[in-house]
Amino acid sequence: MLELRAGCECCGTPLPPDSQEAMICSFECTFCRSCAEGRLKGRCPNCGGEFSRRPIRPAKALERYPASTREIPRATACSDAPV
Repeated sequence: MLELRAGCECCGTPLPPDSQEAMICSFECTFCRSCAEGRLKGRCPNCGGEFSRRPIRPAKALERYPASTREIPRATACSDAPV
């Protein structure tokens, strides 16, 4: 099950579970659409994988399987990430 992380690892923008702007790689690294498509050019700076839009978990399912509140900021700036 997807973790639905709380925010962009690059800029910190909040990404609630119903966000249409959340992008993830196959390891669930989470970025906002602006960072993923702009400064990261479609490649995850952590693993080099491509991004896909994160699916939205239906509200009814969120009651039983809530989104994560964990935020994972990058140790280095996204602009410095080798992609």
